[in-house]
Amino acid sequence: DHPVQIGGPSKDESRTLLFFLSPTCPVCDTLLPTVERVARTEVPRVRVILASDGLPDEHRAFATEKRISHLPYILSAPLGMTYGVAKLPYAVLIDEHGVVAAQGLVNTREHLESLFEAQQRGVASIQDYLEEKAK
Repeated sequence: DHPVQIGGPSKDESRTLLFFLSPTCPVCDTLLPTVERVARTEVPRVRVILASDGLPDEHRAFATEKRISHLPYILSAPLGMTYGVAKLPYAVLIDEHGVVAAQGLVNTREHLESLFEAQQRGVASIQDYLEEKAK
């Protein structure tokens, strides 16, 4: 349990992926391997932070079971409210300058990967990017 900074300019040019999840969300569970892969392989680097709210013991057990204890894991209802999280799983991509580059509901691996595509294209959300792509 130590402080995690979210936003602000990055010293190492890395971006931050905030991934909002719940231990009871089956889609969140399905996407965890992709989230971990993003943390390991995306270039430029992406720092992954998991976020949720609820009982700490439930989340500690979940993190241990899913072997994600190495990733920062924040429990904060106000954090989810700040980003307008209404449904899960939800992701927010923050660029190297500490500015939200893209965000949205991520129900599939493709949705998660489209966050990075949305950032490259300067589109505000995954949903906007997908709508633009469908035209």
